[in-house]
Amino acid sequence: MSMSLLRLSPLLLAFALAACDDAPRFTQAEPGEALSGGKATVQRSDRNAYSLPSANLTPERRLDFAVGNSFFRNPWVIAPSTTTARDGLGPLFNTNACQNCHVRDGRGHPPEPDDSNAVSMLVRLSIPDQPYYAQVIERLGVVPEPVYGTQFQDMAIPGVAPEGKVRVTYDNHNVTFADGHQVELRRPTLRISQLGYGPLHPDTRFSARVAPPMIGLGLLEAIPEADLLANEDPDDHNRDGIRGRANRVWDDAQGRTVVGRFGWKAGQPNVNQQNVHAFAGDMGLTTTLLPKDDCTAAQLDCLAAPNGNGQGGEKEVSDNILRLVTFYTRNLAVPARRNVDAPQVLAGKNLFYRAGCQGCHTPQFTTAANAAEPELANQVIRPYSDLLLHDMGPGLSDERTEFAANGQDWRTPPLWGIGLSETVSGHSQFLHDGRARNLLEAVLWHGGEAQAARDHVLTFNAEQRAALLAFLNSL
Repeated sequence: MSMSLLRLSPLLLAFALAACDDAPRFTQAEPGEALSGGKATVQRSDRNAYSLPSANLTPERRLDFAVGNSFFRNPWVIAPSTTTARDGLGPLFNTNACQNCHVRDGRGHPPEPDDSNAVSMLVRLSIPDQPYYAQVIERLGVVPEPVYGTQFQDMAIPGVAPEGKVRVTYDNHNVTFADGHQVELRRPTLRISQLGYGPLHPDTRFSARVAPPMIGLGLLEAIPEADLLANEDPDDHNRDGIRGRANRVWDDAQGRTVVGRFGWKAGQPNVNQQNVHAFAGDMGLTTTLLPKDDCTAAQLDCLAAPNGNGQGGEKEVSDNILRLVTFYTRNLAVPARRNVDAPQVLAGKNLFYRAGCQGCHTPQFTTAANAAEPELANQVIRPYSDLLLHDMGPGLSDERTEFAANGQDWRTPPLWGIGLSETVSGHSQFLHDGRARNLLEAVLWHGGEAQAARDHVLTFNAEQRAALLAFLNSL
């Protein structure tokens, strides 16, 4: 696929230069700005910067953090096994340990050409919504593909066929700035092969998802729902072109629809349920909330495979292990910002606001007094996200609905810690499918509600581009 070079017309250039003239001007850092996670912020910027407990955890509670970390980091094994605390892997799965996707609790990436499996990128599946499946859609957000379910699993235990192989190929096109600088963007195409259970439904929808970083999840969970909903503007009453809205998703424990916060389309309501569904889909592990293996009726060997602790009446991930893993994932701290007073960083911050990026990447919230963990309560945090859905245009569409999200809708990803992505994860691939190879490419893929901001960025000269990136890398 190819695309002609984009150049700004004089009219569009004038519009972009006039954007957000009322944006604030920053000449120095704001008080407390470096502490992105409030008092829970940690002062590390090395390869382990994403793997530390909240700075205000007591020594006693750090023990629970360490135990939760062990179950997050270490591999689960196939049942039956003498290791009864962590057996029951599969029968179908994508990986055998949480840490394999979230290496050092960081960001995943698409498979490389010589990779045997797509370990840190998974593929969601569904077929188009139909009224007949209304009850299924209410609870799952999608209609599962009849044979392969809602998640494609490219690994399996012995005696069970994996669902197939996942590969990604790319087509490239160029985008041109007003000063003539060109950036090559790559558009991914999924290749699904070696299907283990017959053909896919002809109308199957696919969505590639790389593993997101784990930092600050408990703080995001602690933002009051009213504060999230206050930023909704689905009818664009303020006429800024931004129409954020919350996803409404099923809460397994409460048995009702609530506001979604987690996942690339805000398809999960809380950290515990996010973990439960990851255990089930990614590793084939049962919990009290999801007590059955992730096998469809067509996958007979999967259904017949032995369980782990489930054979003794307890689920493979016990309630206590789930509690510890959830405690760990809630308390992975956000690293402090760097160079917040540097002139180039401040210049980039002003450009970020002038482009209107803060319209979706909301800089600041205060967490609730009744947060799930006391250390996370009453904290002024700076996630640079509103956790709402936004139409990002056809360029990023996966053509797949998820609860209230359509194919072009994506949750605003938090930007805190993004400047340490390469240090922690060993790469700088961004967006839901890892197509962007750096932050500038990620910005240039913005469309839909973010089109005006992206067009404004295209007016930046080399000095301004460098300043914007310096700001983003300071986060």
